[in-house]
Amino acid sequence: MAYSFKGSISFGLVYIPVTLHNTIKENDIGFNMIDKKTMSRVKYKKTCADCDGREVKQEDIVKGFEYEEGKYVIFEEKDFEKIKSKKDKNITIEKFVELSDVDPLYFDKPYYVAPTGAEKAFSVLLTAMEEEGKAAIAKTVLGTKETLILIRSKDGQMLLNTLFYEEEVTKNPAKEISEKGSDAELKMAKAIIESMKGAFNPEEYKDEYRKKLQDAIEQKIAGKEIVAPKEKEQCSVANLMDALTKSLELTQKTKDKLSAKKSTRKKA
Repeated sequence: MAYSFKGSISFGLVYIPVTLHNTIKENDIGFNMIDKKTMSRVKYKKTCADCDGREVKQEDIVKGFEYEEGKYVIFEEKDFEKIKSKKDKNITIEKFVELSDVDPLYFDKPYYVAPTGAEKAFSVLLTAMEEEGKAAIAKTVLGTKETLILIRSKDGQMLLNTLFYEEEVTKNPAKEISEKGSDAELKMAKAIIESMKGAFNPEEYKDEYRKKLQDAIEQKIAGKEIVAPKEKEQCSVANLMDALTKSLELTQKTKDKLSAKKSTRKKA
């Protein structure tokens, strides 16, 4: 299995060689950009300001930093490697924290962590974190950027998330809400939450729009027109309390229907 990173996790004097592997695969339906007149694919070519339209080949493209207008210093991959210290190349654990202390807002990309040696040390760290309920905060250099990292254990697996830095997270543009609901409205909202609570089971959720899109593609291929489904009109509700009351009634009906279906399946 291809890996995204090869290095070591270090804590104290312990070094554990590891590789990182992607946890997510793209499942999007791909569409090409088409010229509607010729029905041929739109292509993009790489060129430059002084190339007179000439296409620049990939092997001729390098990274440059503009230190003055129109003046650049060129960096090759070996230059980036030269300035990395041993610590920069390792995933160095700096502290252990409660997982709940890390707001999911800071989570970026997830990876699986696989040991490529020192499996005993890997197992000890994994088990210790799981039994103590702790996650590790670490840093490393990925590519040309120092990256903040969270390492955690779950069901006997070690998982790693890259994190955003605090300065990368933008402020919420929403204004402070001054208007508050009544005690009765709050009580009703809590009742709806109680009636809708349950466990998160990822296998229960499917990409339903993707299936609709696949069906639409098949209809187009067959020369059929796509017809929008008829949907019931949502009735408007005069005030918040009425909306909450009707919502509670609907959630209860939905809950009763699901219970009836489960009961029928068990009997069958």
